[in-house]
Amino acid sequence: MVGSKKLSVVAATLLLLLGIMIASPTSPQPAVGVCYGWLGNNMPSHTEVVSLYKSLNINKMRLYSPNQQTLRALRGTNIELLLDAPGPLQTLAENATAASDWVRTNVLAHWPAVRFRYIAVGNNEVIVQKGQAEYVLPAMRNIYGAIVAAGLKDHIKVSTSVQYSVVGVSYPPSAGEFSLPVMKSIAEFLASTGAPLLVNLYPYFTYASDPNVGLAYALFTASEAVMEDPNSGVKYQNLFDAMVDTVSAALEKTGWPTAAGLEANPENARIYNTNLMRHVGRGTPRNPGKAVETYIFSIFNENQKQPPGIENNFGLFYPSKQPVYPITFGSSAASRWTIHIVNSSPVECYSSGVDER
Repeated sequence: MVGSKKLSVVAATLLLLLGIMIASPTSPQPAVGVCYGWLGNNMPSHTEVVSLYKSLNINKMRLYSPNQQTLRALRGTNIELLLDAPGPLQTLAENATAASDWVRTNVLAHWPAVRFRYIAVGNNEVIVQKGQAEYVLPAMRNIYGAIVAAGLKDHIKVSTSVQYSVVGVSYPPSAGEFSLPVMKSIAEFLASTGAPLLVNLYPYFTYASDPNVGLAYALFTASEAVMEDPNSGVKYQNLFDAMVDTVSAALEKTGWPTAAGLEANPENARIYNTNLMRHVGRGTPRNPGKAVETYIFSIFNENQKQPPGIENNFGLFYPSKQPVYPITFGSSAASRWTIHIVNSSPVECYSSGVDER
């Protein structure tokens, strides 16, 4: 557990990160992207997927690994990319040449035709795995060093993607505290490089596991404040804001599945994602008016994602490219996306549970 003295340093660092991560509310680009996973045996081709993004004016994508077919299809599209560097982490951490080779093969070979925005080192669960967490920060440093050597540090930010469980204290939001000491060093490194911390949020799983969390609070449909932070006095009308403010950082993956779980159905997915799109441009109670950059998980339902169950049903489309339900993304204040979506999911700059890609 981070001590109270150390926590004050972390809190200051995260506050700085928050200012860096939040998109300008006047930006012509919408603050919402969609994650692209392909763990299925019935998926459309990578070229078709990129064409689908373009047809829907979705201009931000997250890839869980550097698939070369997708990277080639993205060339010249102006779709901004959040690319994961899943590993092997130990190699990337201990061998700067290996990190440079990774950047050369997966980034420089496609830059500037592909608009890389972030590189997320490691997957969402690595930070809590014994024997793996120790390699995250050294690997980030080596990947960052390769980006600096290529003259791209002002264009591409290097970060890592962590699950929400790294927050040991989550109530009230103002008392948010990391449970892992390594997070302090990671936060300090990100602050020094001007990069955001990418946090995977799953309001759905919080709702499904806690009988005290109301459905309206989870779906953005509560008519009034449901919770007041006793420390700050800030009132919360939805679970998403409370989770984002608890982490005080960028948001990565949030959403709602359409099947295989409590209240998991297309109508609730539509309600959640519709309200999410309308909401993220407004900021949170702690940071009003500052759009939260958000990635919806995921573009497709993936029938081979393991373990089977809820996470097979977070896509916006079926693999046939048919929507699960109609939804409108954005608003006139940002950029309006009217598309048919398949299923609700977590925000990926803040992401969702298991991402074993």
